Amino acid sequence: MKVHNYEFPEDLYYHKEDHLWVKAIEKNKVRIGIDDFAAKESGRIDFVDLPRIGEEFSKGDVIVTIESGKWVGRLRSPVSGKVLYVNERLYDDPSLINRSPYDEGWLLVMEAYDVERDIGDLIAGTQTDKIKDWIEREIKERLGR
Repeated sequence: MKVHNYEFPEDLYYHKEDHLWVKAIEKNKVRIGIDDFAAKESGRIDFVDLPRIGEEFSKGDVIVTIESGKWVGRLRSPVSGKVLYVNERLYDDPSLINRSPYDEGWLLVMEAYDVERDIGDLIAGTQTDKIKDWIEREIKERLGR
């Protein structure tokens, strides 16, 4: 789905407060990244601080810090679980997030403790009206357009 010039794939779930996406990739494993709105509007991302493999987080804990020339974001985990993998390519080239937020620029993979409960609090990519309303509000409130 496209809202203005931002893409929102339908097979993902969106954490609207921190503009993260979640993709269920196996039974209890999820991949997490930054959505297209945040990737485009944050400016060129210069630094990413990812968690350590094996580290555990509760939903709402700060899990990743991202810095650009105009923004520092401390992003909160959309699910509770344990970090299984991080995208180590981001240490050398954090701007992968800007160029490819849904593919090469993913952040981490977690073993989620209760996928169904946590994903239930997110916006499904198939909920096109909710995504459209959310992004149009973000454009007005954050970008003043």
